[in-house]
Amino acid sequence: MGKDQYEQEVTKDQVHNEEEKNVEDIEKDANDVIEESKEDNKEDNKEDNKEDNKEDNIDELKAKLEDKMKELEELNNRFLRLQADFLNYKKRVEKEKESIYAYASEELICQVLPVIDNFERALDSVDDSQKEDSFYKGVEMVYKQLLDILKKSGLEEIKAIGEKFDPKLHHGVAQEESSEHEEDTIIEVYQKGYKLKDKVIRPSMVKISK
Repeated sequence: MGKDQYEQEVTKDQVHNEEEKNVEDIEKDANDVIEESKEDNKEDNKEDNKEDNKEDNIDELKAKLEDKMKELEELNNRFLRLQADFLNYKKRVEKEKESIYAYASEELICQVLPVIDNFERALDSVDDSQKEDSFYKGVEMVYKQLLDILKKSGLEEIKAIGEKFDPKLHHGVAQEESSEHEEDTIIEVYQKGYKLKDKVIRPSMVKISK
């Protein structure tokens, strides 16, 4: 083989080797770029997953918070209902107790009213000249003491003379023509009427005008 031919063959081999090396380098660079791209995609996916997880966690926490708020509102409403029921029960019991205390002595007072009537009749039957007598004053004092005790228990005399007739308070037993009074005006009382607290325990027995 001649020298020139040998040099040409060597040159071809070098060029071929250089081309192969360049191809390998290019392939290696391409593979590196691909791997880097994959790693970047993985990192991006991780970040996306993190963001998605954060959003999922936030949504889950919001849902739990809403459930707790609804539960709290329901408990609060139940508490308010129970409180209202208890207050109504307490008021009802107190009213019943007041009613029992107020009217516990009603029967006894009704039995004492005729005694009060007899005291008044006895005192009214005495002449003015005898009202300074010690016996009269003693009876009057006992009558006033007894009346004071009954008033402290809630006894109240029903107004009658000059009042308009009220069937809830008065019991009309007679009528009389009168030019001095309007119709249905009480002009005379035969027997006093009484209330215990707000309850009429004996209506006034009266005469009314017509």
